[in-house]
Amino acid sequence: MSNIEIYTSPLCGFCHAAKRLLTSKGVSFSEIDVSRDPDLRQAMMARANGRSSVPQIFFGETHVGGCDDLFALERAGKLDGMLAG
Repeated sequence: MSNIEIYTSPLCGFCHAAKRLLTSKGVSFSEIDVSRDPDLRQAMMARANGRSSVPQIFFGETHVGGCDDLFALERAGKLDGMLAG
């Protein structure tokens, strides 16, 4: 899977957990820190259907959701298939 993007902030434990899971899968991703840029946060919210919490994770144009959503995909056995893409 190419073009994985994760919107984060530095002190967010859920962001760190999501990044650890993706890293453990051997995939690369782009991290977008929204903590100091209101325009980036607004862009994230527009893409995430108004969700303002971080992380918000995208596989290409597909909105995966947040950390809980990512781990739910892993528990359901669906994450690897999505990453293989």
